[in-house]
Amino acid sequence: MTKDHEFFMRRAIEMAAKGMNSNAGGPFGAVVVKDGEIIAEGHNKVTSTNDPTAHAEMVVIRDACNKLNTFQLTDCIIYTSCEPCPMCFGAIYWARPKAVYYGCDKADAKAIDFDDQFIYDELEVEMQDRQIHFKQMLQGEAVEVFNNWASKQDKTKY
Repeated sequence: MTKDHEFFMRRAIEMAAKGMNSNAGGPFGAVVVKDGEIIAEGHNKVTSTNDPTAHAEMVVIRDACNKLNTFQLTDCIIYTSCEPCPMCFGAIYWARPKAVYYGCDKADAKAIDFDDQFIYDELEVEMQDRQIHFKQMLQGEAVEVFNNWASKQDKTKY
């Protein structure tokens, strides 16, 4: 691992400490780097913003995409103080960075009561048996919009 990787990971860890010490949210931080430069940095803001999606990775992905005026981070690297949760994992894949480096892993997070295993488990459960009630309705009407998207000539693919 190069010194640059260590530098950026330390910055993600610093952001985790900053967020935790300011009581913004949990002890998680992240940075997005492009061409050796930090494009976005941030920390968890779940409790300070009342936003359950304001995880560090989500915060920096949104900020980086806004600054770069794009919805994909294909030339970027994300450094995060902890292995991403399922939501952040999904967002990272949608953002398409070329790499992700992380500090703590999910076992470390579980040790301080941030355990995401129940979400992974729910993905394997039949829809009708999940802990949160899901009920499909108006599929025919909803699929019309999908069909219109499929034939739309001026769409931006992603």
